[in-house]
Amino acid sequence: MSHTENFKAAFRNHPGGVAVLTADSGDGPVGLTATSVSSVSADPPMLMFSISGLSSTGPALLKAETVVVHLLGEQQVELAKTFATSGIDRFADQASWARLTTGEPYLVSAPTWLRGKVVNQMEAGGSTIVVIEILEVRLPEEGQDAQHGQRPLVYHNRTWHALGDSSALG
Repeated sequence: MSHTENFKAAFRNHPGGVAVLTADSGDGPVGLTATSVSSVSADPPMLMFSISGLSSTGPALLKAETVVVHLLGEQQVELAKTFATSGIDRFADQASWARLTTGEPYLVSAPTWLRGKVVNQMEAGGSTIVVIEILEVRLPEEGQDAQHGQRPLVYHNRTWHALGDSSALG
């Protein structure tokens, strides 16, 4: 196997939390599913994600000044699948999304989202790493978070999973 194939195989076995990124740079809403979201700094609050150069949505998302990062739970697996599917109108279901007062599209059923302004972009291989500074956070309402039944959505070995009490080791 080549280094590239070995690299892909290694990361298929490394689970990642599932997020949907949405934005609108002026040409209409765009979005995609990502497992590359990671915290960068708590003060100021910043996160990063990467966008593949092969993504059809990537160029439009990379033009946006602000992005909404939705951290998904098990109940949003269909949203994750929709935003991972190429060649469809991901915003066709008008009831599934709305606009924030600041204009960005957001997914109404996502329990947690973070809105941020793009502060840096860096080319890395065939992808672009994007860093955003968080401007606004919506946390789950009581009864929606992981402590009250909403388990986080995880992607592992090309399959969707939900973490729960039975997966806790400590």
